[in-house]
Amino acid sequence: MQKIIYTIQELDEVSAKILDQACSKILCFYGEMGAGKTTLIKALVRYLDGGNQANSPTFGIVNEYQSRNGDLLGYHFDFYRLDSEEEALDLGLEDYFSQDVWIFIEWPEKIGAQLPENCTRISLEILDPVTRQIHLSQPD
Repeated sequence: MQKIIYTIQELDEVSAKILDQACSKILCFYGEMGAGKTTLIKALVRYLDGGNQANSPTFGIVNEYQSRNGDLLGYHFDFYRLDSEEEALDLGLEDYFSQDVWIFIEWPEKIGAQLPENCTRISLEILDPVTRQIHLSQPD
């Protein structure tokens, strides 16, 4: 498990580290409300040449992102409002996971049994109002 401490000014460097160390394109973000999950995903999308299009899909559950040249970059899921894993399956979750694109998942604990084994787990912790700590872990 890798530990990274950062501030918002260091998001580009943190994004590079995360993407370099990810074991797959499926990134699961754990952390309490306000820990910075969406902010970090926005930085990752920007770093992957997706511009500033990223925002939280809380009400729509999933957002689709394209790179600046129009290619499909990936999907951003926010399962906070999900009541059951079946709701995620009804969205066609398995079809999303089968694509070779980036998948960013907020509140992955809501779909625990549906997560692929090879996802990279990113746990965010608030250290103070401007500093966060990430625990980056890969499957065993």
